[in-house]
Amino acid sequence: MSQNDEHDPTKERLLDQAEALFAQKGYDAVSVREITTAARCNLAAVNYHFGSKENLYVEVFRARWAPRAMRVQESFRDSLAAQDEASPTTVARALAEAFLIGPLSDEERYRHHQLIVRELGQPTEAFKLVADEVMRPFFRQLADMLRPTLPKGLDKEGLMLNILSMFAIVLHFNFARAAVTRMTGREYDEAFKARLVEHITEFSLNGLGGHQQEVPR
Repeated sequence: MSQNDEHDPTKERLLDQAEALFAQKGYDAVSVREITTAARCNLAAVNYHFGSKENLYVEVFRARWAPRAMRVQESFRDSLAAQDEASPTTVARALAEAFLIGPLSDEERYRHHQLIVRELGQPTEAFKLVADEVMRPFFRQLADMLRPTLPKGLDKEGLMLNILSMFAIVLHFNFARAAVTRMTGREYDEAFKARLVEHITEFSLNGLGGHQQEVPR
């Protein structure tokens, strides 16, 4: 890959089209020719810019997936900063708001979800990147926020399981929108998103054991 093509328009088109195709079909079902045709460039462009199809796939996560995840994390931190303090309630609410309300568009959310679901089912080098550079640092930050507020005696593993469980609820209501709409009869309008934020907050608070620690206001 060239060292001077960071903003090369051909490279950017390859990333955009590869991301869309990988999200839609999965890594194995997409050929280099299909990507280059969609990106309107010659077949050698993938090797020139990325070295291989596999490297292009990993770069999709580095250059597209990870920055979107960071935008969601930044939204979480902005929401939390508007609160008086970090507590199980404010952390759960900020997390739900970051995923359900902003900042991703519907198209971004779809691509983001499809890519990571495939990686969770069949992990590749891309998942190592996601886990080490995106997930673990954020989970450690959440653990540092929550540890002082949760019941004494909760060990490190228990704390991480609690965080993963809270994440599972948020991700389900964010990505399983068709199923939730089918079961509840509610479309994901602003009112229903706000209702879900409160539900996730309350449900997470019970699971985290935060009711025993927080003083009602």
